[in-house]
Amino acid sequence: MGSSLAQKNILLGISGGIAAYKAAYLTRIFKVEGADVWVCMTEAGTKFITPLTMETLSEREVLLRTFPENRTVGTRHITVAEWADAVVIAPATADILARMAGGIADDLLTTLLISTVAPVFVAPAMNTRMYNHPATRENMAILRDRGVRFIDPGVGDLACNTIGVGRMAEPRQIASVLQQYFSTAGQLKSRKIIVTAGPTQEPIDPVRYLGNRSSGKMGYRLAQAAADRGAAVVLISGPSAEPEPAGVEIVRVKTAAEMKAAVDEQFDGADAVVMAAAVADYRPTKPADRKIKKKTTTLQIDLEPTDDILRGLGSRKKSQVLVGFALETEKVVEQAQRKLKEKNLDLIVANDPGLPGAGFGSETNIATIIDREGQTEETGKLSKRALAEMIIDRIVALLPPRQGSSGA
Repeated sequence: MGSSLAQKNILLGISGGIAAYKAAYLTRIFKVEGADVWVCMTEAGTKFITPLTMETLSEREVLLRTFPENRTVGTRHITVAEWADAVVIAPATADILARMAGGIADDLLTTLLISTVAPVFVAPAMNTRMYNHPATRENMAILRDRGVRFIDPGVGDLACNTIGVGRMAEPRQIASVLQQYFSTAGQLKSRKIIVTAGPTQEPIDPVRYLGNRSSGKMGYRLAQAAADRGAAVVLISGPSAEPEPAGVEIVRVKTAAEMKAAVDEQFDGADAVVMAAAVADYRPTKPADRKIKKKTTTLQIDLEPTDDILRGLGSRKKSQVLVGFALETEKVVEQAQRKLKEKNLDLIVANDPGLPGAGFGSETNIATIIDREGQTEETGKLSKRALAEMIIDRIVALLPPRQGSSGA
């Protein structure tokens, strides 16, 4: 079986960071996998690695100037933008991210970026303080909203003699992301996937509520992973600060009752439902209509159970694939297996929030995926996006073929 990168046209943008040397290795990997690579460098990028090096590896003239002296095609930026099947910016500095977010086209690379309709992948590389600066975080959120795909940096030794986040992803990892994209693009075309995410908030009075620590990260990563494979995704989200995934319909709710109503409304036409939300198990029986004043005596709040959304879906499902999550602090696998059977699920993802690198708010997770036959798979520590891809792979395998089709 050939590589999914074979005969793909990849435009590789190199901006001005010390990690530019890794672009040479990345180009070599792309070429070995059968891709055609065309390199475009910013002026700052040429200070870290020479155009001659990149021309030798790519076997193409490196693109440097919007208006070269020996210009032969007046609209070269359009020609190259249309040629590309994918655009990769590696390294992506804070500067190039800011210019992309602002829609600036003041050199050839940014002009190409604003001209292309191909998927754009960026591999950030910068000092930890620059990466965490509010402006950079805001720019990344803007770009994610527009559909730019981020290949997140790692944590490690940086060129500034510090240790932290900002180390560009390794070339093999970047190539693997592209391989994954091309091998699965369109895989879920004409499929509808419902994903729930985040916490619910059950009101105690007009200013207080019962909630939990869920950030919504896992559900949002699942929604983006499904959308990237061509699915029509409806993300039903409790309160979350996560940026909206690109190409996803989002329905915002607050309470468990609102989430249940939204899921029920969408369920009949869905092919799969992934309940990644941390839905409250209880709610106040009678929320106060005015703010409860602080007193020196104890406060008693009567609680009642909320509806079990996933159990209800399991009782009425037909051909839909149902995926649940089990966040447990003891007997994790045993508790998850019980839930899978009781709620008529196809898959359940179990995890323990007490493990380092897992749980609410973390960018990573450690999980056990369990299927209806009782087969378990330990994932080890993964980014939540990588775990999302594993779960979507399982869903694809479980989906029944469309009528008149031989596959998913």
